Amino acid sequence: MEHMLEALVPQVYYLIELLGTHLITVQASVSGPTVYYEIDLFGAHLPITKAVLAVWASALVVFLMVFIPSRRVKLIPGRFQGTIESLLEFSRDQLVHDIMGKEGKPFFPFVATLFLFIFVINLVGLIPGAYAATSETGTTAAFAVIVFLLYNLAGAIKHGPLRYLKNTFVPDVPVLMLVLMIPIELVSHIARPFSLAIRLFANVLAGHMVVSTFATLAVGVVWWLKPLPFTMIVIMDIFEVVVAFLQAYIFAIISAIYIGSAVNADH
Repeated sequence: MEHMLEALVPQVYYLIELLGTHLITVQASVSGPTVYYEIDLFGAHLPITKAVLAVWASALVVFLMVFIPSRRVKLIPGRFQGTIESLLEFSRDQLVHDIMGKEGKPFFPFVATLFLFIFVINLVGLIPGAYAATSETGTTAAFAVIVFLLYNLAGAIKHGPLRYLKNTFVPDVPVLMLVLMIPIELVSHIARPFSLAIRLFANVLAGHMVVSTFATLAVGVVWWLKPLPFTMIVIMDIFEVVVAFLQAYIFAIISAIYIGSAVNADH
């Protein structure tokens, strides 16, 4: 586990840097929230929004979650180290080994970081006054595009570009069916990042809209009815913690399936 933690630190740092840069770019073109500051980089105007700040805060939390126990690994772990080890073992066994087998070992740092990152971002959004970055399409699109590029690149490197394209887009069907099947395979492949992004965005946004609705009712109703919406807010917040974990898990496991199908395209 000590080697696992130490190996994951640079991968966490790299993915956070990549996601942060890509998120700023996507935010500039996809969403239009309040801009606190703009960075001029090689002629491009990169806005710093609530979503970007929330992702940066979450990135710092994830990095410290992995970095701190990796510097002070104990044979008998305490609660904090034990929790991080359990999350990493869950990622290794449930998200990588069970989905991709031995071929998935090189992708463990990426999948584990992806799972932890999205989980923490979702949790940060539950803090009163904080912002749910995954409730914006710009944020979820950044994650989805990176996954899309990674698994296609991994498949092309593993099998060679031409063989990978053949295995992916030319199914083993009679020649006459290829005219119909190739466009279907192409469209379904291109739709993957859209489904990843929209699924995460929609589920997180829906939960926050429900909580906001009850909060509005708590302010507007007569005093003797106020306990009901406040109680529902507490219940929904507890439920949202479960949703935060499930949505991170679903996004990570689907990403692992895509990566596994790419590197095992022959099967």
